[in-house]
Amino acid sequence: MYRTTIEPRVSETDGVGHINNTVLPVWLEAGRNPIFKLFTPDDNFAHWKMIILNMNIEYTSQIFFGEGVEVRTWVKKIGNTSLQLYEEVWQNDTLCSKGHTTYVNYNLEKQESERIPDGIREELEKHVYEE
Repeated sequence: MYRTTIEPRVSETDGVGHINNTVLPVWLEAGRNPIFKLFTPDDNFAHWKMIILNMNIEYTSQIFFGEGVEVRTWVKKIGNTSLQLYEEVWQNDTLCSKGHTTYVNYNLEKQESERIPDGIREELEKHVYEE
């Protein structure tokens, strides 16, 4: 599992007093940074490989300003050219959201998906979600 700590910002708090639901996709993406680094080590968008296909988020509890949040990211499934992630957001020992995101390993120059290289696949397998 990959773990990323987020400090909620005042600007992310909505009029009801909790973190706005539109913020969580951004936080979940921050939790994927180590995975992005596997596919594009130089962080150069001209060489970018990870193209999002689908994202689903279930909100299970409110999140509030003033307390840190932990984003937990696992690999749920590794396909030939794509991978599915399972992600959770926790605050104060409470599961606040969970979801799935699917990415494809994509060659921008050729405009086609590519097989996930064995070295990346081996690293991803270290972070497989076990129910």
